[in-house]
Amino acid sequence: MYIPRFILRCSGVLGYLVQYGCIAHCALEYGADFVVCSGPSMEPTIHTNDIVLTEHVSVLRNHVQKGDIVIAHSPTNPRQYICKRVVAMEGDRVFMPKNDTHSLVPKGHVWLEGDNTSNSTDSRTYGAIPYGLLRSRVFYRVWPVYDMGNLKHPAER
Repeated sequence: MYIPRFILRCSGVLGYLVQYGCIAHCALEYGADFVVCSGPSMEPTIHTNDIVLTEHVSVLRNHVQKGDIVIAHSPTNPRQYICKRVVAMEGDRVFMPKNDTHSLVPKGHVWLEGDNTSNSTDSRTYGAIPYGLLRSRVFYRVWPVYDMGNLKHPAER
């Protein structure tokens, strides 16, 4: 049976595209990816339209620590992502401003807050979130170029 050379070449190219697509998907899903942040909740650390580099390994291996900035699924809208700082881990006590009490972060949960506390919807509103909603840890700002570098808490600047 004769198969035209054009079809053979196209199938070879298609095979490579599928392979590279799978590699890119795995790298972005389990390695690292870029995130464009929006909203004022993390100002002055991260501003709207800043592009940050995130890694997934810390979340997958349960190595997220207090002070880390993370990307998580919103507990109120699972299709939306939020960018917040980890303020407390399971077993830590946190102050609940709503009812002026202290609360214990449950096992398997983290307490997230934005750096801009006056303009952030975070765990002070919806409580501790399950660790399973965490997607990645932010570790480097890529854009804007003049502010490129590792991210530090405003108190450390």
